[in-house]
Amino acid sequence: MEPGIVTIGYEKATLPEICARLQGAGVTRLIDVRAVASSRRPGFSKSQLAAGLAEAGIAYTHLRALGTPKAGRDAARAGRIEEMRKIFAEAMTAPEAEDAFAALTVMASQERVALLCFEAEAHGCHRRVLTERLGLPTTDL
Repeated sequence: MEPGIVTIGYEKATLPEICARLQGAGVTRLIDVRAVASSRRPGFSKSQLAAGLAEAGIAYTHLRALGTPKAGRDAARAGRIEEMRKIFAEAMTAPEAEDAFAALTVMASQERVALLCFEAEAHGCHRRVLTERLGLPTTDL
């Protein structure tokens, strides 16, 4: 499989379903782009997620600096997508976010990666903002 990028949200899925979709898409590394890598959903907290992915032969990387700040998450939950985009764009100017984005760019050029966060639909999520900024063809799983 060619290097590149896909996105996936776990909102309505189980970890085995996510792993199967990633494997089907030829993903070799999942990049967790949540500001807070914990979840009430079984299997999706950082250590559980990393372990489940490892069993499926998929590497795990958490790029916390590419997560949406709380105000952006609140805006997205309320359906205020343009507000979320503005908040996220501002957060992306931080040196940590710039470094994390540079790391993401390198990884996406070397292997098939997936960006993961909670939202099932990427169109109202910061995953879309990241893929637009990358300028690479993207598939949403």
